[in-house]
Amino acid sequence: MNIVAAVNANRIDQFLYGEELGLSREYIKKLSNQGYVLLNGGRPKVSNKVRIGDRISITIPLPKTLDVVPESMPIKVVYEDHCLVVVDKPAGVSAHPGPGHERGTLVNALLYMYPDLPGIGGIQRPGIIHRLDRDTSGLMVVAKTEKAHTNISQQFKERLVVKRYIALVTGILKPQKGLINGPIGRDRTNRKRMAVVADGKEALTFFWKQRVLDNHTVVDVKPETGRTHQIRVHMASIGHPLFGDYTYGTRNSLLPHHFLHAYSLTFRHPDNGKVIEASSCLPSNLNLILNELTKMSAVNETSKDHKGL
Repeated sequence: MNIVAAVNANRIDQFLYGEELGLSREYIKKLSNQGYVLLNGGRPKVSNKVRIGDRISITIPLPKTLDVVPESMPIKVVYEDHCLVVVDKPAGVSAHPGPGHERGTLVNALLYMYPDLPGIGGIQRPGIIHRLDRDTSGLMVVAKTEKAHTNISQQFKERLVVKRYIALVTGILKPQKGLINGPIGRDRTNRKRMAVVADGKEALTFFWKQRVLDNHTVVDVKPETGRTHQIRVHMASIGHPLFGDYTYGTRNSLLPHHFLHAYSLTFRHPDNGKVIEASSCLPSNLNLILNELTKMSAVNETSKDHKGL
């Protein structure tokens, strides 16, 4: 791709990003550092200035071979078009391969469903823009093109994407609504956990109390930031860990993982700016938990009434 500069720019990466090539600025820097960007025939630094009439050539290398096996898996598609897809990830499925789980991940399934994804957004995470914990179910948006990946990633960075979750927490949450503002970083006593720590990254979580079921509370949650384990850490920090969360709370025999479902995802389409609103119903196993707690609540209320006679 050859471009003749029509404007001056302080940096070559700024100039190329402004040309709206569908490439992130970080990716442009990477290409430049690897010699895929030339300025007037020579290899520039990303900090080199661009002047009117300068000739810039940029080469997009072929994607590297992805060493991940495509797998047929039952992944529900909620929305799809030419540049993106929104999927409903089941609990128990990791977003991408890692040590100990090279198979059975969302990436394995995506490569089976969309063979052209390799190279979008990175080698080991083709098309993946954001993530959900392995045991969190719900909506994830996946990019099919580099332009969509860049655009939606920027929306996440600017906090324009609205994510809503349904959580079941232990105990009776007193406030009807609130904001948890606590910086999150690695737990100093257990590096596998996250915690609210003074020198952590800013983390904001809004919540709305929905209903109480047998000493548990159903909560609608809207994280304003996207820190690792954010909802789980924040709810535990105010004394209400998620139901079944054995990392930040206690195990529960009724559910082998924590109760958290990403039920709503709203963002703007990378091509036309149209608002995309995707939604997902609560999985059947989580509905069963609510039904069981509803029955237990009814039994307890009946017992109280009898004692009052």
